[in-house]
Formats: sequence, structure tokens, C-alpha cells
Amino acid sequence: MTDFTMKIDADGVATITWDVAGKSMNVLSLQGWEDLESCIDMALADDAVKGIVITSGKDTFAGGMDLNIIAKMKASAGDNPAKGLMDGLMKSHGILRKIERAGMDPKTNKGGKPIAAALPGTALGIGLEIPLACHRIFAADNPKAKIGLPEIMVGIFPGMGGTTRLVRKLGAMAASPLLLEGKLNNPQKAKAAGVIDEVVDADEVVAKAKEWVLSEPKIVKPWDEKGYKMPGGAPYHPAGFMTFVGASAMVNGKTQGVYPAAKALLSAVYEGAMVPFDTAIKIEARWFTSVLLNPSSEAMIRSLFINKEALEKGANRPDVADQKVSQVGIIGAGMMGAGIALVSALAGIKVVLIDAKQEAADKGKDYTAAYMDKGIARKKATPEKKEAILGLINATTDYDALKDCDLIVEAVFEDVGVKADVTAKVQAVTGPDCIFATNTSTLPITELAKASNDAEKFIGIHFFSPVDKMMLVEIIKGAQTGDVAVAKALDFVRQIRKTPIVVNDERFFYANRCIIPYINEGIRMVKEGVEPALIENAAKLVGMPLGPLQLTDETSIDLGVKIAKATKAAMGDAYDDAQDEVLFWMFDEGRLGRKSNSGFYAYDDKGKRQGLWEGLSAKYSAADEQPDLIDVQHRLLFAQTLEAVRALEENVLEDIREGDVGAILGWGFAPWSGGPFSWLDIIGTPYAAERCDQLAETYGERFKTPALLREMADKTQSFYGRFGTKANAA
Repeated sequence: MTDFTMKIDADGVATITWDVAGKSMNVLSLQGWEDLESCIDMALADDAVKGIVITSGKDTFAGGMDLNIIAKMKASAGDNPAKGLMDGLMKSHGILRKIERAGMDPKTNKGGKPIAAALPGTALGIGLEIPLACHRIFAADNPKAKIGLPEIMVGIFPGMGGTTRLVRKLGAMAASPLLLEGKLNNPQKAKAAGVIDEVVDADEVVAKAKEWVLSEPKIVKPWDEKGYKMPGGAPYHPAGFMTFVGASAMVNGKTQGVYPAAKALLSAVYEGAMVPFDTAIKIEARWFTSVLLNPSSEAMIRSLFINKEALEKGANRPDVADQKVSQVGIIGAGMMGAGIALVSALAGIKVVLIDAKQEAADKGKDYTAAYMDKGIARKKATPEKKEAILGLINATTDYDALKDCDLIVEAVFEDVGVKADVTAKVQAVTGPDCIFATNTSTLPITELAKASNDAEKFIGIHFFSPVDKMMLVEIIKGAQTGDVAVAKALDFVRQIRKTPIVVNDERFFYANRCIIPYINEGIRMVKEGVEPALIENAAKLVGMPLGPLQLTDETSIDLGVKIAKATKAAMGDAYDDAQDEVLFWMFDEGRLGRKSNSGFYAYDDKGKRQGLWEGLSAKYSAADEQPDLIDVQHRLLFAQTLEAVRALEENVLEDIREGDVGAILGWGFAPWSGGPFSWLDIIGTPYAAERCDQLAETYGERFKTPALLREMADKTQSFYGRFGTKANAA
């Protein structure tokens, strides 16, 4: 069965239908390219065909290129991967150019057959690049459909002509949010932006496209005509010059120079804008080849698409029956509990939201009401939808309301005694098959499970704040947690459309285990006399979304003090308190972070950051000699990465895919790297071990090379080479 099939009607219109068997949405494969080209060749060669319509047999058009294929393109490109990739890309460009030229005479632009795209729904990536090569794009009036080029979000850019065609169609300025930010629009907004040509009723999209191709329309693209001028001006035009100067500043400002795809895209646009179209697509292909050969892009595709998707589909789910949640009980209606209630109700799950006082429970439910009101104001929700969502949430103080729940998520104060009391109250009401999950970021699950009447059905679910925005959920198995509880947690996370990782119980689990050393390293450097601005900017220049000092402000300094005291009490003499002097001093000064409008940063009355607090440098004066930028960056990165390695070594992590995806989604570990294990593979384990030795000698034992990393360095192994068997088999 082929991905593309063709039928010719009595009016002479050839309808090419894209319908990939076994897929909910079309994705383009290498075989698909051949199928499409074969259909185009037959239609252009058939004198009975007057025009062509390309559409989909599904309610969407396409989700893009199969990124599994892109991820393997370099490996399958032969001994000379650059040439192999370039040849493959130019073959694809040839197919799209064949659609665009449609049999026209190359000298006169006469003849040719009109080709229209009829999009029944979402069209992303190559699913828009194919229509952009057509002569007119019709889209069904479906407000839920998304149209755009999101490639930049996974470390590549639109490299099948989308970059060149969109810039020539809209101009560099208008195309920039679509290309550089991956902005997606519904059909009406896509038409207003000039991306597509017509929006019609869903049941007429193919008919309208057929009607157009039979109207003998002009089909020559503007860039194939003499005298074509790019909208907004080419780079050497006064207006265009200012556009490209601004675009360069914007790209470097947003990416800090660490995302190769953004720079390559801008280069392809700039260089391509100064030459004829056929030369421009060669330039685009060369830059795209460069990106595909860059280990950063390969790592981003693997972590942010392939591995993330595998985890969301249950790659590590135990082999037990479906555990879909029908009713969830949430204990504690504070910010975390209210957020969990919101995402559960949005997923259509009935919610019982419990708090000690009815006023607090109602306030938790109001969080959902406020969220829906914002959606209504933005025309993304309706009053009826709000009423339906709120109708799913029962805010109460009555524990008896939990009797029909099949999952409990406890989100009360981080105190073993309080959680134990709640556990007993809940299990006095719920049935024997109900799974009990505790939402905690630090307390050991095995210890908390002692309060349960069935430790097999007790599990940790660590949500990140704010729940409605953060994609990661960390599921923690206690020493006795059973497979059914794990499956229940995974199925629940899938229902609420989050990305799960499953880890074993250990102090701070995985995410906090890695992020706390990052924060501590930044604070230690302040004490050492490293300029706070150097610390913060070094972090951002290596791809961290927030510097360690700003992150401390965001999470609150008093929380840091609480964690430090609890950790010291638990670890005793093994605890390293080098950062505590600075942290405790800030706390004693009443500077608690953003929530008090005073922390490592200064804030105005409205809570807006005003720069680093001058009092910090007054207390801890800068050393006369400052460290090299790379030293600061490596201290910050290795502080996190070595904890990830130790977590794998100690079986807290069972799958490096979870380590990489969790790091990026959980705390923003340099996404360009693909995560800590991908970063170690990029720099190579021999160099990583050597660098750790240098850092340990200069800065202390916390940078000591873990035994696992040392062994792998000696054998010149990579993490995905050694531990990626699950990923490779998926």
C-alpha cells in the first residue's frame, strides 16, 4: 500500500490523496517521497489531466517529516555523510520544484498544470512545505487546526524549501516569527499572515480546490518571474538591511549563540535572498546539511522528539492492564493541589479536591475558574466549557467523598507527620484497589509509605510548579511500590498530557538531585569572589534558561535554607556547607527572593527585576582575578551532569532517555545539548573524565570523576552507545 494514491475525475482533475496506513496523522517517509513523485509524474504526463489537487485522507493534512528518519539520515548517508545528505536533500527539492514548475516552459513560463493543496486540518513542517510549492493553498475553516513550521523547536529548521519560499512569499520580517519562533496559526490567522490563500468550509475544501484548478489560473510563482522583488526588501535594500540587522540581534539575543539551527536559518535566508531561487534552495540545503551534521541538532531531535514521544507512549510502562483514571482525589488545595485539579479536569477526569477548610477548598477550585476566564478572554475557551470543567471538580472537606476514587494525589505540607496523618484518613475511606500517590520533591517515598496500609500501592508523583505550564512529572518508586501503581501513575500522566519519567527512591530523587548542585555552585562562586554577573551570564551563554542566582530567587531563598538544614541533619559530617554562609546571610537579611521583592536581584514595587542587588557585591567583594568564562560554565554544567551520572550509577535512573528528557523539561538543562548524557556524548567521555580531574584538583572532590564515567572514558564509550539499547529498540 502506498502513502499517496491518485484518482482522475471526469473533469480532468487528478486528486492525489496522502493517507499513511496505521498513523493517526500523516508523516512523510522516504518511500512517501517516491510515491508522491510518481503520482506527480503520471499526472503531468497525462494529457487528460487539466490540474492537480493534493489533499489528505485524514482529518489533518500532515504532522511533518518522520523525525526518526531525519535522526538516522546522517548514519545512512554513507562514508561521506555531507555529500549523501546534500544529494538526498536536493532530490527532495527536485520533487517540490517539479510541483512548483508543473510542466511550464523554463524560458517562457507558458503551459503547466495548476496544482492546489487542500488542507482538511493541521499542516506542519513538510506538511506545509509541500503546499507552499503548490500554486494555491486552500484550508478548511477549522479553528483547532495548526499551520506552521515548528522545526526550530527540535533543533533544525525548515530545510525542504519552506525557509526560502516563505521568505520570498512574505518577506524576511513577516516570515521571522514563523521560522525563528516556530509560531503556529489557525487557518484564519495563517491566511491573514499570507501563509495560505483561502479558508473555506470543511466540506468544500477539495471541491473549491478543484474549481480553482479548472479556472485556468495564472500559476507562475512571483519569484520565477522577471523583475521579482522581495517583500520588505532584500539584504542590500535600505529597508531590508535594517531587517537583517535586527534579525541578527534578535537571534543572538534569544539563543545566546548556542543553537546552531537558528544561526543556520538566518544565514540561509540572508544568503538566499541575494540570488535566484534555484540557487537559494541549494544554499538552504547546504545550511540544512550543516545543521544535520551538528551533534547538537541530532541530540535535540533525539531527546525532544524521539525519546520524549517514546516516554509519553509508555516506553517503560510495566506490562499490566490499562489503569486509566476515572476519578482522582486531591488532598490539599494549595497552589500545587489546585494546579493538579486543573490539569485533571481539563483532561476530563472527575476530581475531588479536599482541604481542611471549605474556604481553602473553594479557593483551590477558583484557580481553575480563573484559568478558564483567561481562556475565554483569549477566545480559546467558552463559558459553556468553563461550566463543564468546573462541574468536574468537587471542592469539599469531606473525606467520604473519596470513596469512589481510583487514584489519590496527596499534596499537603512537606512534613512526614502531616502526610502520614492524611494517608491514614484517606485509606480509611478508599477501596483496596485505590492507588495512593504523594506529591513531594524531597521526602523519601519508602519512608512515607510506612504510613500506608499497602506499600505496593503507594508511589511518589512529583509535579513541577506551575503545574499547568510545566510538562515534566517525576514518578518515584518506593522500595515496595508495585507495577500496578507505576502503571497507574504513568497512565494518569498520559491522560493529563504531561511527560513522565520513572525513577527509584533516593534523596532528592532525580531532578532536585541535579539542580541543587547547580544552585549551590553558583552561590559558592559568590563567596569565592566571582563576579555575580559573570556567574549569571556564563550560565545563560551555555544555554541555561536562568542563572543559579536568579533561579534561587524564583524558588525562594527560605526554601533553600530549609533544604540545607534538612540535608545537613540527614547527612551529618558528609554534608558540604560551603554555600550556606551566603544563603543563610541572605535569609537573615530578610531577602527571600522574588516573593519578597528582594533577593540576589533587586526588584521594583511591581516585582520587576532591576539587576543584581548591589549589597551582594558589597558583602562579598569581587576577587582581583576572575576565572575564565569556560571554567565558570564547566563548573555549572558538570555540577549537574555528574549528579546525573551518579543517579544512573546508583540505579536511581534506569533509562538515560529519562535522564535527558527530564533534565530539559524539568529544569531547563541546556536544551541545545539534548540533556546531560547527550552533552557527555558530544564532548566525549575521555575529555569529560579529564576535565573532571582538572576541576576536582582545583575546586574540590565534588567534581571527582564517577567510577562509571572513568570506566567509559577508558573504553572510549558513549552513553547512548552503551545504554541506548532501549532507545535504539524503540
